[in-house]
Amino acid sequence: MVFNGEDVTGTRSDLMVALGVVQVAEARELFGTLTVEENLSMGAWTTPRNERADTEAFVLDLFPILKERRRQAAETMSGGQQQMLAIGRALMSQPQLLMLDEPSIGLAPKLVSLVLESVQRIRDTGTTILIVEQNAAATLALSDRAYIMENGKIAFEGQGTHLLDDERVRQAYLGM
Repeated sequence: MVFNGEDVTGTRSDLMVALGVVQVAEARELFGTLTVEENLSMGAWTTPRNERADTEAFVLDLFPILKERRRQAAETMSGGQQQMLAIGRALMSQPQLLMLDEPSIGLAPKLVSLVLESVQRIRDTGTTILIVEQNAAATLALSDRAYIMENGKIAFEGQGTHLLDDERVRQAYLGM
C-alpha cells in the first residue's frame, strides 16, 4: 500500500497512526473498562497537546451523547454509542485517512442515519474516508468515489451518486 508517496506495506499499526492512517474496526475494539473520556485520550496520543482540546470539542459536537457519557465505561454503552466512541477515538488522532469497516453494522436505523451523517460531516472537514459497508445505498449517496466488488473483483466504479442511479447497480446490488 502506498500512502503519501511512501510504501507503507507491513508498517506497524502505531506507526500508521503516526502517519495519519486510522482504522475503526468492525468490532470497534474499545478499551471497555475505560471511560469515554479515557478512550478519547487514548486516541489522541499522536495529536499535539495544544490541539487536543479543539479536536475533542469537534468530536463531542459530532457525537453529543459522548459528552453526556464522559465518565461512563465504554463496555456499558449501547452498540451505537460504542460505534460513535470508536469513531471519535479515531478522530482524536486527526487522521488524514479514516478507514471505517462496517460502521453501521448492528445499529438501529436511526443510529445508522446518525453515524452516516457524521461520516459526511467528517468528510466535509477534508478528512479522506474509506468505507467498507454493506449498506450500499446510504454509502453510495455520500461517496465521492465508490467501488462495488463482487467475488473479490471490482464490478463497478465511479461517483457514488452515479452508481446509485445506474440501473444495473440498482437491480443487482440494491434490490431496486
